[in-house]
Amino acid sequence: MADPHVYLASLKPLAMRLGLDRMERALEALGHPERGLRILHVAGTNGKGSTCAMAAQALVEAGYLTGLYTSPHLIRFNERIALDGAAISDSKLEGLQERLRRACPWHDGGDEAERLTYFEFATLLAILHFAEEGAQAVVLEVGLGGRFDATNVVRPLACAVTRIGLDHTDLLGDTLEAIAREKAGIFKPGVPAVVAHAQPAPAMAALLAEAARRGAPVTVALPAYPGPLALAGPHQRGNAALAAAALRLLAGQGLEVKEAAIAAGFARTRWPGRLEMVHGVLLDGAHNPDGAAALAEALAALYPDRPVELVFGVLADKDHRGMLAALGPAVRGLHLVVPPSPRARAIESYRALAASLVPRVDVHGSVQEALSCARRAAAGEGLACVAGSLYLVGAARGLLGAGEG
Repeated sequence: MADPHVYLASLKPLAMRLGLDRMERALEALGHPERGLRILHVAGTNGKGSTCAMAAQALVEAGYLTGLYTSPHLIRFNERIALDGAAISDSKLEGLQERLRRACPWHDGGDEAERLTYFEFATLLAILHFAEEGAQAVVLEVGLGGRFDATNVVRPLACAVTRIGLDHTDLLGDTLEAIAREKAGIFKPGVPAVVAHAQPAPAMAALLAEAARRGAPVTVALPAYPGPLALAGPHQRGNAALAAAALRLLAGQGLEVKEAAIAAGFARTRWPGRLEMVHGVLLDGAHNPDGAAALAEALAALYPDRPVELVFGVLADKDHRGMLAALGPAVRGLHLVVPPSPRARAIESYRALAASLVPRVDVHGSVQEALSCARRAAAGEGLACVAGSLYLVGAARGLLGAGEG
């Protein structure tokens, strides 16, 4: 068996060419497998993954064979495409890759403008997998933005938008209104939608206006879900409220999800790398200022008497100043390291800023070194934590022996 990951890596995972033409061409060549899927489509800046994971687990509890497509992965690509919680196998990936490449010869043989991007190819693999396996419900997470995202070729049963924040401003716009309009690009005429309650006012206004313009009936989720949650952190109550509201919209579209299934799903959801404790180390995928603020709030709520030793690294296109401003007051020691990504920010570009916010700052040459130092410094009453980049969290999770997903 050929290694499917070698071919995926050849697609240049960091390359982005927004637009829907290539996706629509590929789906036509494949016979439109997406048309037989019953989909919940989820966009937003923060909380997308958690919201999707909770919704998918509730659908599983309701008895549906459920597909879940998310990004990025923490350790292995397979995590992105899951059916009833089981990641896609390498053998299945290889078979789907070959089928997709045969159906779309222009992908391998055309020029760069015709070639499917890494994310487009991955999205098509997910759609094919869910269609071939007979998925009865699918939760589809937007990769970037919404309007021109590769996932926006489907007609879902319902849409949901999580909290909007400033992220990917170089691609989506540098205001909350502009970003909200891009996220609202998943709204479609006659398809019911729900938005998270805790929206900044400019984002909420833009979401509601765009829903009206596009003819999508929209509601606002409740502020917080009141029942038991498996996922930790105060912010998850808002994500759960959004997921519950989205599931109720599905029920109105013929995909019934009873309240008991919602409650059971939310109480059993597992979402790696989000306030996840692995062998005494807290891992959290906070990678923008809103995510960092949510982590700081969670640290105060969940571990009020434990001084935090934070392993931190960030990508160059992220607002490191806003993230450090949010996390600085919440930590005792900062362990800076470069995340394993070509897009990583050099430590020297923000070391002085970090030192102005946190009394003790160490610089490390590897994730292993940073993790070991933070754990030693936290020994006893402290708490070692890793945040700043999902690439960093994934590397730490692998080093801690948490498996592949």
